[in-house]
This record gives sequence, structure tokens and C-alpha cells, in this order.
Amino acid sequence: MPQIPEKIHELSVGQLAARSGAAVSALHFYESRGLISSRRTPGNQRRFSRDTLRRVAFIRAAQRVGIPLATIREALARLPEERTPTRDDWARLSEAWRAELDERIKQLNRLRDHLTDCIGCGCLSLDTCVLSNPDDVFGDRLTGSRLLAEKPRPARGSARPRRS
Repeated sequence: MPQIPEKIHELSVGQLAARSGAAVSALHFYESRGLISSRRTPGNQRRFSRDTLRRVAFIRAAQRVGIPLATIREALARLPEERTPTRDDWARLSEAWRAELDERIKQLNRLRDHLTDCIGCGCLSLDTCVLSNPDDVFGDRLTGSRLLAEKPRPARGSARPRRS
């Protein structure tokens, strides 16, 4: 891993990618989603502050445990003045994410335990499918292989809205 001298306070996108392990395209994506920020040089090149390394590490760690980027962005936005997350920030936020992760683990365990039940179905649309229709929640409303209600069609002779 390339070392960056202490006197350098800003990183190019390539240096940030090399140090963080994130692809340049991922860094551009993070920036477009407001997770990290950069300034532009007179030559229109991105420059990231050194503390962006910790921010990217925070983002990637949260992603590895399954936290959606929107949730990560909300958490980072709550930090004062867009500061870099600290160990205490991670502890506080990860505790808040615990319930969401526990629910996801419960769903994955259910999927694992009932996966072989779906081999005969293939389409996952049976009334009793424990994956797409747990506890037969759609059984009272719909029948057949369609779980989504169709949009009502306009009556014949009624005016349809014009497309522009």
C-alpha cells in the first residue's frame, strides 16, 4: 500500500482509492450520493482531505454488515460539520443498527430454513409459499399466481388521458 507523507493534506482520487481499497468508481459514487466530498483544483481534479480515508473506511464497514447507503448517509449527516466518524460514533451508530440487522438475520434464517420447499414451485407464487407469501398474507385478498393487484382498466368509452 503506498504511503502518503504526513505533509500532504489532500489526496487525489487515485491515492484515496489505493489507500482505502475502494475503486475510483465507488469513490465517485459515494461523492455523488453525498457520503464524501472533495474540492476541485484549478485543473478540475478532485482533492479529498486526508480524513476522507476514515470516512470511506466507515462507509465500507457499514456496507459489509449490510447497512444501506441511504442509512449510512443519514448517519454521517448527523455528525456535526461533516466531521470524520470516531470510534464512539461507530459504537453509537452500530448499536442503533442492531435491530435492523437482527431482523435481516431472522429473514435470512427463514429463507435458509424454507429454501428447499420452493424447489417444486419455481415461481414462488403458491398460496403457501413461506418466502413470497409468509403466513399467507395475500390469501384473503388474491388468488392464483399473481400477488400484485392489477391496476383497474378504464371503462370502455371513457376518455383516456392524452400522452404528450
